[in-house]
Amino acid sequence: MQRRNERFVERLPLALRRPWHAYLLATVFCLIALAIRAVAEIAMPVGYPFVSFFPVVILTSFLFGVRPGIYAGVLCGLLSWYFFIPPRMTFDFHPGVLLALAFYGIVVIIDIALIHLLQKANFKLALERERSRALAENRELLFHELQHRVSNNLQVVAAMLSLQRRHVDHDLARRALDDASARLALVGRISRELYNPSGEGQDVRAFLTTLTADVLAASGRDDIALTVDAPDALTLQPDIAVSMALIVTEAVNNAIEHGLPHRGGSIHVSLDVSDGTIILDVTDDGRGLPADFDPGFSQSLGLRISNALALQLNGRFSLMPSVKGGAIARLDLPARA
Repeated sequence: MQRRNERFVERLPLALRRPWHAYLLATVFCLIALAIRAVAEIAMPVGYPFVSFFPVVILTSFLFGVRPGIYAGVLCGLLSWYFFIPPRMTFDFHPGVLLALAFYGIVVIIDIALIHLLQKANFKLALERERSRALAENRELLFHELQHRVSNNLQVVAAMLSLQRRHVDHDLARRALDDASARLALVGRISRELYNPSGEGQDVRAFLTTLTADVLAASGRDDIALTVDAPDALTLQPDIAVSMALIVTEAVNNAIEHGLPHRGGSIHVSLDVSDGTIILDVTDDGRGLPADFDPGFSQSLGLRISNALALQLNGRFSLMPSVKGGAIARLDLPARA
C-alpha cells in the first residue's frame, strides 16, 4: 500500500488525456466548495468567506499543476467575493474588500508556489530513484557475470589439471592432480552460490545441507546416511563461506574414504553456537583414527589445508576419536563469523 501511494505521488501532477479536463474538474471542485460554504452559512459566524475555497486551490494544484491551480484560485476568489463578502451579490471595490482579496491572493500564490516546488523536487527524486534502481540492476548483472566468469575459469583450470593427469605416470602425482582438480572444481561450483551483491550471508543449514549432499553424491556412495543439524536463522558471512566449504568437504571426504571405506554407515554434521564460539563437528561411525595418529605430524594434504584455512578464519581445526567409535573433525570459529 505504501509503495502504491509513493508511485501515485511520483506521477503528480496528473497528465490527463485532454488538458481541459483539469479545468473542468477544477470548476466542479469550486462549485462543491461554494455549496459547502453556503450550507455552512448557518453555523458559521459572520465572515470567513474563503474558508471552503482554500482546500480547493490546494487540491487542484496538487492534482493538476500550476495553471489549473491558478484558475481555481481566481474562480474561488470571484465566487467568495460575489457571494460571501458584503455587500453580497455584487463586485464591490471597497478598500476593505480589496485588502481581503489581496490577502487571499497572497495566500493562494504561496500555496501554489510551495506545491509546485515540492512536486518538482519529488519529480527529481523519482528520477534519481529510477536511475539508482537501474544502476543497481546493472551492478547485479555485472556481478553475476563476473561470478560466472570466475567460476568458469576455475572449472577450466580444474579440467586442465585433469587433462595433465593423463600425461603423468607417477601414482602420487596423479593423486595430487586429482585432488587439486577436485578442489578447484568445488570452489568453482559453489562460488556462484556463496556471494551476492547485497552482501547478505548464507543460511548455514541450507548451505551445509546442499554442500554435503553434493560431496556425498560425488563420492558415488549410496550406503551412507548423512544428516545436518544447525540452528535456525543463522547466517554465514560470504568471506567465511568458501573456507568453511573446503574444510567441510575435506572432513566429509575423509570420513567417506578413511572412516567408511568398505562399509556403510552414517556421517553427522552439526553446528552449535555457545559462549561466543561456533563449533562445527563432522562425526562418522567408521573405524576411527589409527592408534598412533598424531595430527601435529600428519602428512595429509587435506588436513594441512584444513588447518591453514582454519587459521585464516582465526579458528582452529582438530581431528579426534569419537567416544562412540569413529572420528570427529572439529572446526572452532569465533562467533563473529
